[in-house]
Amino acid sequence: MRVSFVCLGNICRSPMAAAVMIHRAAEAGVSVEVDSAGTAGYHVGEPADPRTAAELRRRGVALDHAARQFRAADFARFDLVLAMDHANAASLRRLAPTDEDAGKVRLLREFDPAGDGLEVPDPYYGGEDGFREVFDMVDAACLGLLETLRTP
Repeated sequence: MRVSFVCLGNICRSPMAAAVMIHRAAEAGVSVEVDSAGTAGYHVGEPADPRTAAELRRRGVALDHAARQFRAADFARFDLVLAMDHANAASLRRLAPTDEDAGKVRLLREFDPAGDGLEVPDPYYGGEDGFREVFDMVDAACLGLLETLRTP
């Protein structure tokens, strides 16, 4: 399974989700290729937001990240493209070269049993509490995704 996590700028939510998924998959012994990207190119080449990195460190999750923009050609590389919110999902579906590719786009929180509202809010303009909340959301969703991947 090859999964790309996608948010707007690829410095907060999607790198956090990718790092959490790598961590949880390793713990579970599940083989999954993980990537993250942004629908916009605002931060290409930049590291994750320092608050994202700090929250991951606090939770014992490693991070190795440089922001990149999701491209139409990326659809060929991934089985699943997980958007953080409805706006990014819509952008990805418009970018998809085929209907089959557009069908790969889902919301990450669809895999969270308590995924009320199904969006992961962007913590960029808030404080550290938002990053803690986002971590909890992406962790729950990644655990749900792992359960889905383990189910035959």
